[in-house]
Amino acid sequence: MVSTRTPGYPRPRGRFTGRGATPTTPSPAGHPTGPGRLRGGPAHRPFPRQRGRNGPPPPPDRLIPARLAGHRGVQLLGCLIAAGWAAGFPLVSDLANQRLWGFVAAPAYLLAGLLCLVLPRRFAARAAAAVALLGAVLVPLVVLVLQGRHQSEVMVVERSAHLLLTTGSPYLPHPVVVTDYNPYLPAMSLFGMPRALFGDGNALARLAGDARIWFAVAFVVCLLASWRLLRPTRDRAPLLPLTVLTASPLIALALVGGGVDLPLIGLCCLAMALAERDRTIAAGLVLALAGTLKWTVWPALPVAVLLLWRLYGRRPAARAGLTALGAALAVMVPYVLARGEELREQVVRFPLGLTAIQTPAGSPLPGKVLAGFGPTGHTASLVLLTVGGLGVTVWLLARPPVSAIAAADLLAVGLAIAFMLAPAGRFGYLALPAVLMIWPRLAARRWSGRLPVPSACLLATPEPALPRR
Repeated sequence: MVSTRTPGYPRPRGRFTGRGATPTTPSPAGHPTGPGRLRGGPAHRPFPRQRGRNGPPPPPDRLIPARLAGHRGVQLLGCLIAAGWAAGFPLVSDLANQRLWGFVAAPAYLLAGLLCLVLPRRFAARAAAAVALLGAVLVPLVVLVLQGRHQSEVMVVERSAHLLLTTGSPYLPHPVVVTDYNPYLPAMSLFGMPRALFGDGNALARLAGDARIWFAVAFVVCLLASWRLLRPTRDRAPLLPLTVLTASPLIALALVGGGVDLPLIGLCCLAMALAERDRTIAAGLVLALAGTLKWTVWPALPVAVLLLWRLYGRRPAARAGLTALGAALAVMVPYVLARGEELREQVVRFPLGLTAIQTPAGSPLPGKVLAGFGPTGHTASLVLLTVGGLGVTVWLLARPPVSAIAAADLLAVGLAIAFMLAPAGRFGYLALPAVLMIWPRLAARRWSGRLPVPSACLLATPEPALPRR
């Protein structure tokens, strides 16, 4: 057998990372010391949480996403693709909100591409991102909010908050039409509370109370927090990458029309970042919040737990898992006991197409196409969905993730398979796995999912809190 251990460095003990291992060689010479720096290591804390430097420096990542995005050609190509995508909606969509978004967003993307070409490189990217954000997100969002136009899920979330305050349950007891169904778990009604509190008596109240605004706020806050956790240094602010991502058609259209999945995207990214940094309790609470918004994100829990187990051992993994389960059960058990039938009918059976009234969610994805052939096709769709879930589970157990990037990739693949094979799905759902694969790479400034430091560095004794004399 060929050994891959670096000569001159100790072999780690333990199942995966050997938390109890003790280094047998002195750490290599540190960086030059200076004000605010510790002798023997960098000023910032490397990844993961342990701060040892007992291994060789990690190999540089040759493919850095931020470096590729800095080329004018790449920026122009991205703007042209976004403009073409937006221009297609007025031609092919039968939804008035999507057509309005396309009319406003397509010229904004073209103008952003022009700015990428003519402005100096120092200002081009920021100016183009600002124009795209204004034209693809802010203007159509404000227009639709003031006109009271939105997708049905926004109304469902805002109504669920009103029902929760008045009846104690976010669910209508006897749904008659499609919009009477609430396919979300109880915590989703929190995003409708501003509408219940502010009402819609004037323009300011309509803006402040709209659930889409709070979906976007949760999305932005979670991505900013995950950036700070994953960024190895503070050499670059997250404002420009976050602006570009939010202004892209991937997020802009979902945010303007409904945006109900945006908090799920942000919470999943944040949970994986917290798990990589060994913030077990915080990771468990974030996973519990995501799991009480929508049941489709529950696969994030085993992924994050296995990431913690691989990096830090069984106790941190168990602590995060028990925290997530305990907090989620504290929210869900009262509803299961009091409204169990409504939960099962509206949250589970309705999204799977098992109720008399079919969900309006639909796109020409494989699962939806199969379900259109009747009961046999619907059963085949569910069977394929189960087989896909089992395949991802085997992959997760055979190759547990070793970083937030690897964990996000694995979760993204599982969710993409679920969305494509489910009997009812939309193309918009694929924004969640796409952002899961993009954002952690931008934040961590590397492309691969390997550990940013070798395993030997994870086992080293932390550096002293005070400089040596």
